[in-house]
Amino acid sequence: MGKDTVLKFPKGFFWGASTSSFQVEGGITGTDWESAAEKGLVPKIGKAADHYNRYDQDFDIAKSLGHNAHRFSIEWSRIEPEEGKFNHNEIEHYRNVIKALRARNIEPFITLWHFTLPLWFSETGGFERKDAPEIFARYCSFVVDSLSNICTHFSTINEPNVFASHGWLYGAWPPFKRGKFLWIKFGKPDGTWKSAQTLSFSNTLMYFKVTNNLVRAHNESYVAIKKTSPQVNVSVAKHVHAFDSNWNPFNKILAKIAAYLQSGRFMNGIRGHFDSIGLNYYRYTKFGDREVYPKSDMGWNVNPEKIELALKYLARYKKPIFISEAGVADALDKIRAEYIKKQVEGTWRALQTGVDVRGHMYWSLLDNYELALGYEKRFGLVEINYETLERKIRPSAFVYKQIAENNGL
Repeated sequence: MGKDTVLKFPKGFFWGASTSSFQVEGGITGTDWESAAEKGLVPKIGKAADHYNRYDQDFDIAKSLGHNAHRFSIEWSRIEPEEGKFNHNEIEHYRNVIKALRARNIEPFITLWHFTLPLWFSETGGFERKDAPEIFARYCSFVVDSLSNICTHFSTINEPNVFASHGWLYGAWPPFKRGKFLWIKFGKPDGTWKSAQTLSFSNTLMYFKVTNNLVRAHNESYVAIKKTSPQVNVSVAKHVHAFDSNWNPFNKILAKIAAYLQSGRFMNGIRGHFDSIGLNYYRYTKFGDREVYPKSDMGWNVNPEKIELALKYLARYKKPIFISEAGVADALDKIRAEYIKKQVEGTWRALQTGVDVRGHMYWSLLDNYELALGYEKRFGLVEINYETLERKIRPSAFVYKQIAENNGL
């Protein structure tokens, strides 16, 4: 530990970063997102960061930055390009990815599904299908059964509420269904709702059906995975928007309702079906708050220290927590270093109150395809030149390196 370290983390704490397959790998076909890009509904994906072919180079960078953990996702459309037909060559690719991490003493954390769907599934209804939970559980159990001898940590779903709200309320992501209630039209302030194909109250109702199916999908996957691989750790990567309020009792009630709808409803639905929890943190809202905060390149308030509240919220489920994603869009790297330090400090404060936090993975290791917003938003510790695919480590990454190597701040 460095002599200037004040905030020390527990021995064995994981420090690293995250990626998602579709956002960095490149060359992925047969998905709802690729189809949407061809129709001009979302930006073209192309090679992305070409991580599929350059993972060794990228993991060398991660190792040089002191990381001992890395979260990545498996691309469902690669593994199951046709319904019920699994591609063993692609399983071997991801096995080699895991081996590359192991060779560098970096612990792999796998997310089995990170937003993109195989076309054969999405075009037949996707998570609107009655049998979607069974289809998803079949895929998850196959992957875990194939890789559980060399990987321990598996997360079923990334940000279930975000997936459902962007697809069925905001109309920003496939299947581009925008919801409304009475005179209220839902939509993102960034304008991505303009890709919406439909606008109706029925889409709002379908949002709830989809979230219920995602609860069932996770639960059935957990049971299926444990049946063949009882030794693995199964989690969900849950985005938690931290809600707070001022002294006003009405605002306190609003904060509790918002937290339940955004996080509690799903987490209560999967209670008893997870061994740990992945926290994805980006947003904080305080009802009754008039303070004006600095903004990230996403236009979001900069409140990294409020990760403490998100961690405390998840602590009620009495399971170990891994920060599976948390970061900031900052193309010029002006605020990222300080953002990371405050985020780590908030994590440390949660630990001091008894929250069982086991690791912190920054989003993202690399600049990536930020879904409906394309390549403009830059979250990476490593900058990607999308013309040459050159990697360039940002200065803030070295601040994070010092934290990781000192196991403290």
